[in-house]
Amino acid sequence: MRYRTLGGLRVSAVGLGAMPLSIEGRPDEARALATVHAALDAGVTLLDTADSYHLPGDGAGHNERLVARALATYGGDTADVLVATKGGRGRPADGTWTVNGSPRHLKAAAEASLKRLGLEAIGLYQLHKPDPAVPFEDSAGALRDLLDAGTIRLAGISNTTADQIRRARAILGDRLVSVQNRYSPAVRDSDPELRLCAELGIAFLPWSPLGGISRSSLDGPSGGGSAGDSREERFAAFHAVAREHGVSPQRVALAWLSALAPTVIPIPGASRPETARDSAGAADLVLSAEDLARLDAAGPVRP
Repeated sequence: MRYRTLGGLRVSAVGLGAMPLSIEGRPDEARALATVHAALDAGVTLLDTADSYHLPGDGAGHNERLVARALATYGGDTADVLVATKGGRGRPADGTWTVNGSPRHLKAAAEASLKRLGLEAIGLYQLHKPDPAVPFEDSAGALRDLLDAGTIRLAGISNTTADQIRRARAILGDRLVSVQNRYSPAVRDSDPELRLCAELGIAFLPWSPLGGISRSSLDGPSGGGSAGDSREERFAAFHAVAREHGVSPQRVALAWLSALAPTVIPIPGASRPETARDSAGAADLVLSAEDLARLDAAGPVRP
């Protein structure tokens, strides 16, 4: 396992997104725990969760409690594992994703997450999404207050713009250590944010990093066999490079992401042990300059 730096900490160059273990289509608990344990066995030391990763209307915290149980039942050393969680979103019974970035809510949510995770302090706490009804500086200020109180050790933001990164940094300074935006072979809209994070030395954690290669938990029901065929044709370079290296195209996609900047740390989701192990292997996959040029060119169709 190779490593990267997040907020002064050494973490695995590939993390684990635990969301698929708690939402629709989630595995049973035995397989869920085995999936986290497989990632840990492979050297993963960054686990990504959120209080809103649960079934609609099921109550906050299913995924956080699952991650806590996985760490408690793991037979190896977990001292270096960084648990990153998020607050500011909800999942009511109608299945929608709500947003609440008020300081009062964020502080209460962080305290609840801390109890569920069973930690002395949350390793990394991130604003899940800016709330258009709340001044962004107020939400960022809540993260500052949580840092000052010792409830959280590191702070980050998610689903944000480059302007919001700068505004959060003005409030948090060097204590803003991560940005978690969607980025994948198919979705590259956050390229300005990725580049800004590289410039500022802030970790960029791409969520849903396998878009275009694999279906995301957020993509909804499959549209049929032709969709997969079309996706493979569109991103054929990832499949071709994978065949040349004798690895999965998913592993190639993660290695490509890691090569975009030294601050990039992909957090692919997994719901099976074998998937977690395969993703972790991307940390050791070295792509040539020729490989990377081919993959860069296999991007989304621009208007």
